[in-house]
Amino acid sequence: MAVEWETVTLDDVISQLKTPYFLGSVITALFICLIVGFLYYYYKIDNIKQLEHRQKLAKMVLQNGWYEAEQVQSEGFFKDLPGSKTKERISHFPKMYYYLKDGLIHINVEITMGKYQDQLLQLENKLETGLYCELVDKELKDSYIEYTMLYDTIASRIQIDEATAHDGRLKLMDSVYWEYDKLPHMLIAGGTGGGKSYFILTIIEALLHTNANLYILDPKNSDLADLDTVMNNVYYRKDDMLHCINQFYEDMITRSEAMKQHPNYKTGENYAYLGLPANFLIFDEYVAFMDMLSRDSTEVISKLKQIVMLGRQAGFFLILACQRPDAKYLGDGIRDQFNFRVALGRMSELGYGMMFGSDTQKQFFLKPIKGRGYVDTGTSVISEFYTPLVPNGYDFLKQIGKLANKTLADPVADEVKATGSD
Repeated sequence: MAVEWETVTLDDVISQLKTPYFLGSVITALFICLIVGFLYYYYKIDNIKQLEHRQKLAKMVLQNGWYEAEQVQSEGFFKDLPGSKTKERISHFPKMYYYLKDGLIHINVEITMGKYQDQLLQLENKLETGLYCELVDKELKDSYIEYTMLYDTIASRIQIDEATAHDGRLKLMDSVYWEYDKLPHMLIAGGTGGGKSYFILTIIEALLHTNANLYILDPKNSDLADLDTVMNNVYYRKDDMLHCINQFYEDMITRSEAMKQHPNYKTGENYAYLGLPANFLIFDEYVAFMDMLSRDSTEVISKLKQIVMLGRQAGFFLILACQRPDAKYLGDGIRDQFNFRVALGRMSELGYGMMFGSDTQKQFFLKPIKGRGYVDTGTSVISEFYTPLVPNGYDFLKQIGKLANKTLADPVADEVKATGSD
């Protein structure tokens, strides 16, 4: 049908646009655009974030003046006219290489021994706050330094059933492990309500999945003492705890001597090489117990010092928990031997200084999330940390009881036989 365009009016056009077919087409097109936009944002969000991060890195260099520039004369369009303008041209811009992989941001910064070298070697605070990430590693390599940042830290939090231990390492986050065979002994600090007790129970449950022997001390007769109803070697009375510490120390000395008599003993290898189980002394409210001992604490400190110094090769490890690691009971270098350190919940600047060293430059922020804190895995790099997530109503006693009974039903072979001694 031919259209007489000379007689068509605006009202005629509007009346045609109101037809159901037109409205349906517009709605469908808008719906498709929304779906495409959502899918692009969902699957390409990392690309968007990477672009934002690169822009922030460039602005950081420009706004801090960490580049070299020279003044050049620029001629106008009409060269015959007198006068020219002076403008700044960047002659050297520090090289930064950025990439995101498996939730970790890697930033490599070239080191040229220029006048901005000191600033480029100390970027961790700016990177953490500016990119909203947590530093997990900092390594100086040939001609450049690599900063490794954990992107979206809370997304790396795992469920309690994902906290597993094998081959001498315990998984606590997607990218955080306690490698107790290499970096032994754990120190946990945190006040009431910070998630310290649940974290210790999570560690106990994870270690019970292995052939490890666990010894639990709870001087306040609190949460850990309740495990006495479902597993062995749980102590909360003063004399029993002292006996346990002494026995743990004597067992370490006995194993160390017996390992050397093993026919497969090899210098430099540890207990796992000979197929022996690990032993963990898990001590809650350590400072409270030492206060309880008063003058008798000297002997206990001496035994613990020997354990932290000699326990790694024999497979004897300490896990100490307290509200604040006072140097009074962790002096003489003992505190420095705890390679894995976790501070949970609210702590003062003094408390963080006791945990990670008074000279730390880390900026600590408080977030009202139970189980959140900071960790040093033994690399002297402090990063944000989230304990494994425990579902509401989770029954630790029931789960630990099942694992403990299974362990008793299938005991580890006698170590005297394992070492080949008569």
